[in-house]
Amino acid sequence: MADVIEVGAARGDAPPPAAGTARRGASGRRTGRLTPYLFLAPYLVLFGVFGLLPILLGVWLSVHQWDFQLPNRPFVGLDNYQELFSSDSAVYGDWWQSVRATAIFTVFSVPLLVVVPLGLALLLNRSFPGRTFFRAVYFAPYVLGVAVIGLLWRFLLDANLGLVNRLLGAVGLPSDTPWVTDVPWAWVSLVGVTVWWTSGFNAVIYLAGLQDIPAELYEAAKVDGASAWERFRHVTLPGLRPVLLFVITTTVLASANVFGQSFLITQGAPGTETRTVVWFIVEEGLRDNDAGRAAAMSIVFALMLAVVSIANFRLFRYRED
Repeated sequence: MADVIEVGAARGDAPPPAAGTARRGASGRRTGRLTPYLFLAPYLVLFGVFGLLPILLGVWLSVHQWDFQLPNRPFVGLDNYQELFSSDSAVYGDWWQSVRATAIFTVFSVPLLVVVPLGLALLLNRSFPGRTFFRAVYFAPYVLGVAVIGLLWRFLLDANLGLVNRLLGAVGLPSDTPWVTDVPWAWVSLVGVTVWWTSGFNAVIYLAGLQDIPAELYEAAKVDGASAWERFRHVTLPGLRPVLLFVITTTVLASANVFGQSFLITQGAPGTETRTVVWFIVEEGLRDNDAGRAAAMSIVFALMLAVVSIANFRLFRYRED
């Protein structure tokens, strides 16, 4: 054996590794493969407990008649789902009315929450005195909770005692507008308050995206004689495509899940015209004690939002040119 090692050494070959070294090398490779999962373990545990488990529990609840006040909760299969699409069921009309209200709010709020913050970001991205102050001012409303925003604007928009109607009357405009009790003014109030409240967040996201666009692209466009609109169209918008995808997706999901504004500002008025899906699900599950039906509504609504999100990703997906 020694002769073989000496001959191998003479030829320049490395000696064979010892058995212990080989085992340690295999163990090190296995540990290296497990390292990423060890780092992911805390997140996976939290996601499993607070994300995946509630989803599975919701699916299980949706196929049962789950009443908190009853000792037995019988299995009903897909009956809770069928009621949402059966015109002769007790919840059919209220369910689709809430879907309609949510769709109206989303359709009118999302374009404003995409365009207005972009305009603010373009202005705040310029250099001018007090830029940091104005950035803080536009973002400040977003740090307030929905309870504060809702109660504040409920009083401001009150048709009889609200400051908004008083100011309008002071300048000769109608001073009896029913901002929170009649349509379309209730929708104007909800959308307007939401845009004022949350535009600062999207503006900050846009600002981060604008600062990642190389200044050389704008300089080259100026040299080529591009106007301000052409620079915005051919430099700014393509550079913001990934940011636009994020902003539009998160804004659609946030608007579709609206609850606090309608609950506190319009209180669903007139009638149930501004009662949204999330509000109706809460009433069904907590007020009427039918958690099974509420869970079915939640899953159907989640599937609707998933379809909208997938369509959005396909429409605005980022391509490397």
